[in-house]
Amino acid sequence: MTKLQFQRHRRLRANATMRSMVKETYLHKEDLIYPIFVIEGENIKNEVLSMPGVFQFSLDKLEAEIDEVVALGIPAVILFGLPAEKDAVGTGAFHDHGIVQEATRLIKTRHPELLVIADTCLCEFTDHGHCGLIEGDQILNDPSLDVLARTAVSQAKAGADIIAPSNMMDGFVAAIRAGLDEAGFEHIPIMSYAVKYASSYYGPFRDAADGAPQFGDRKSYQMDPSNRLEAFREAESDIEEGADFLIVKPALSYLDIIRDMKNNYPLPLVAYNVSGEYAMIKAAAINGWIEEKKVVLETLLGMKRAGSDLIITYHAKDVARWLEEK
Repeated sequence: MTKLQFQRHRRLRANATMRSMVKETYLHKEDLIYPIFVIEGENIKNEVLSMPGVFQFSLDKLEAEIDEVVALGIPAVILFGLPAEKDAVGTGAFHDHGIVQEATRLIKTRHPELLVIADTCLCEFTDHGHCGLIEGDQILNDPSLDVLARTAVSQAKAGADIIAPSNMMDGFVAAIRAGLDEAGFEHIPIMSYAVKYASSYYGPFRDAADGAPQFGDRKSYQMDPSNRLEAFREAESDIEEGADFLIVKPALSYLDIIRDMKNNYPLPLVAYNVSGEYAMIKAAAINGWIEEKKVVLETLLGMKRAGSDLIITYHAKDVARWLEEK
């Protein structure tokens, strides 16, 4: 045995203090972005059946939720809206008194230091459920850009700190950047859903946001899960068009893509820990099959290790509490 030659890796794992000293990756509350669903009406706090612990809030119920988010030290929220009425062009998305605009004003009045990110898309506001305008069964690219730019400007006017377009139309960052600049919002950054896959993990979100397409699917504008190199083309286009952040969505099955983006582009990188990923953990935890806290923290740590700087996650409030405990 004295002649064996091998490395003593366990020396650096001997006790908790040693392990903490050599830890390479950290998860902080400042990394978290919390999604919130706001709905028109009064006295509404509806739990989403497929997402235990996630709710739709009317504005009169939103205040308490926002107070809790701020008290927990979460620095940012991203807003998704559910209008009372929908139409073919998604008028509620760009109306000056739309639900996202009104929620933004409420939040910025109550807690001006909390960053409000406005999801900029049409699917929750169109009666057909697609992320752009349609003609027959075709989703129109260029005519949709004008509506998306108009939506972004209305959100900025309402006080949104960041515009986050998720529609995946070609040229959407260029159109929104031009619209914001022309309206005097050159200072408002764009957090682009640059790499968004046509994923099966979005199912629970469509329950939460009432945004399922009424015909067909979104594969003509969202990316094929089989493709890796396409992500580089999408990210490069958005950077050239003026994006300030890049989002990879979903996160858990696309950690390789997160690493690719981190290795190749200098912009802050955001992982979207999507509804299906959340729902699977919640379901397993409710059934007693996993330890929720440990699995959630390990999952988000994996996203950070893969290269994400920020994480959009429905677990944000729980994670903020758990990190405080540590």
